Amino acid sequence: MRAYDSQYIDGQWVPSTGSSTIDVINAATEEVMGSVPDGTAEDVDRAVAAAAAAFPAWAATSPDERGKAIQAIAEGLSARNQELAETITGEVGMPIFLSQMIQAGLPAAVATSYVSLIDEVAWEETIGNSLVVKEPIGVVGAITPWNYPLHQIVAKVAPALAAGCTVVLKPSEVAPLNAFILAEIIDGIGLPAGVFNLVSGTGPVVGEAIAAHPDVDMVSFTGSTRAGTRVAEVAAPTVKRVALELGGKSANVILDDLEGEELDAAVRKGVGSCYLNSGQTCTAFTRMLVPRERHDEIVDIVRDEVESVYTLGDPAAGAGRLGPLISDAQRTRVRGYIEKGVEEGATLVTGGAEAPADLPTGYYVQPTVFAGVDNSMTIAREEIFGPVLSVIPYDDVDDAVRIANDTDYGLSGGVWGADAERAKAVARRLRTGQVEVNGGGFNPLAPFGGYKRSGNGRELGKYGLEEFLQTKAMQL
Repeated sequence: MRAYDSQYIDGQWVPSTGSSTIDVINAATEEVMGSVPDGTAEDVDRAVAAAAAAFPAWAATSPDERGKAIQAIAEGLSARNQELAETITGEVGMPIFLSQMIQAGLPAAVATSYVSLIDEVAWEETIGNSLVVKEPIGVVGAITPWNYPLHQIVAKVAPALAAGCTVVLKPSEVAPLNAFILAEIIDGIGLPAGVFNLVSGTGPVVGEAIAAHPDVDMVSFTGSTRAGTRVAEVAAPTVKRVALELGGKSANVILDDLEGEELDAAVRKGVGSCYLNSGQTCTAFTRMLVPRERHDEIVDIVRDEVESVYTLGDPAAGAGRLGPLISDAQRTRVRGYIEKGVEEGATLVTGGAEAPADLPTGYYVQPTVFAGVDNSMTIAREEIFGPVLSVIPYDDVDDAVRIANDTDYGLSGGVWGADAERAKAVARRLRTGQVEVNGGGFNPLAPFGGYKRSGNGRELGKYGLEEFLQTKAMQL
């Protein structure tokens, strides 16, 4: 049980000005595993004031000094890997063996990457009679989600600090405990007071106070498209920079030149890309586009993969490949989409909306596959955020590209083909910020972000650092 009763503001743990707390529920046991303060707008005012006061001195530090601070944070994260993994497994439900690598390991790696990326920034550039300089944008409000909670925090905090910005962080109230561990690490390394501040609470109160605050120079938000549009709306009157990483409905195109083992491997990998974190992944390949004449053959491979590999089980024990969803509300939402798929005429291949009989406790949803899906169906249009895969037939490559791009979203996607150059040519036609070609692995140094309603701006690597910089031209 982790019970936090204070916010981290101006280098100190201080009581919230509010009197309420938020319980954090273990996704597998449905029991309270911790609590955090239910913060207020007054808490935000104090944190922003601290960040604004700390900004001039922090912005004036050398890149080398900022890099050393980020390196210390990365080392602190690595030292507490197991604790973080266990905490996030409880909060989110990801199996422990995956949490160790992804939920706890990836944030440490991302933080480490910015130690060297600081040196790649062109802090000054001469253009004719102008000296063009890059400067930190100022106070950054970071509002982060629950599905990869620490990764999304570090993907904002590390580059913001590297740029010379100060930060006010609001983590998801559903999975906030990992953020408090990060604050403990930052407190322990002696970062100057006010450079990093943590205010827990709800989106409508703390999140909106951050987005609206006149002394916050930039808001970086990750979450649903609905919530992101609200952040942009609230931030608009102060004309601050707003970076949004929002939802997705990614298409995975299986090209018609794949045969035998190559086809089998592509389809099975595609299933994994849909079900990572029980489908609670913004980049999840939830639409598998397949040649119409191979539809039934591919569905048989999908069914075998799901039923033989993607078992449910206690995430703390690593008992299954999939854990529960984050909450009862999310479970209800996902089951509703499954029911909608059946109602609209998609063929239920495996899974379904019924609760798994052997797991009466925990927010579990059966891994579910629909076949013969039309791209106009609700399950093909809306982000479900659960273990639900739609198999959609296409007639030719042009039709596949049309279907893939026929979405409000544009965050990620995949293309698999026997001819790598042909697969890359198809990938170029997809209107999306990231495309995996033949299973290319995730690269934490590559830019991450979306087209269309998947957001704007980029995270990770040098592009992620540049998001937190302003450009000034001095005419000499």
